[in-house]
Amino acid sequence: MLTRHKLMMSLSLSGALLIVVEGGMSLARAAAVDSAGSPAPSEVGESLVPKADSPTAVVANLQKGLLWIMQNAETLGFQGRYDYLLPIVQKDFDVSFMGSKSVGRHWKSLDPTQQSEWLGQFADYLTSNYAAQFKGWDGESFELLGEEPAPRDTEVVLTRLVVPGSDDVILNYRLRKNPAGQWRIIDIYLKGTVSELALRRSDFSSILKNKGFGALVVAMDKKVAELRREGGG
Repeated sequence: MLTRHKLMMSLSLSGALLIVVEGGMSLARAAAVDSAGSPAPSEVGESLVPKADSPTAVVANLQKGLLWIMQNAETLGFQGRYDYLLPIVQKDFDVSFMGSKSVGRHWKSLDPTQQSEWLGQFADYLTSNYAAQFKGWDGESFELLGEEPAPRDTEVVLTRLVVPGSDDVILNYRLRKNPAGQWRIIDIYLKGTVSELALRRSDFSSILKNKGFGALVVAMDKKVAELRREGGG
């Protein structure tokens, strides 16, 4: 079972956008479970049925994937969960934006080859984190709460993870349109005040500034290796 404490810890590593909030918004099922135990996206609540490539649709797709790997975690193993999630992460997150911001102003000091390598590592890190942390299922489900406009032409999608026997976890995802005009997740805040992307930027930019790109690559490889061990890989 994914307890509220474990979820908060896992998402604090994700490098995406998380805001924990409390409020009384109308709820709609974002991911349900059919009789075979697989996600049933057709059961999304009608009041929040997402339009194609809307912010809500992007988040619903990610959560559908997370629920599926939770329900099939033991059969898939770490590598199976990773392989299933990688294309979802690459599609639903703006990895280029997040990866560049994760090293702050030092991004411009990297040559094109280094930038490409780092973006690949960043996507690997995001995917490994989800594959490691969402490694079991005990009746959890996701619900969509709503969508709100945010500064700089972004949108925030509010959702809730229902955890049987524990407090529900309210999650917000911030999205913006990429250069192709597609909505993508760009950030995740913890408890409404702490940007996880900012925390990762503090870690990564410090290593890059003080020790160089090679040391940053080694540090990221170590983080991913730890996640694989944690996830049974």
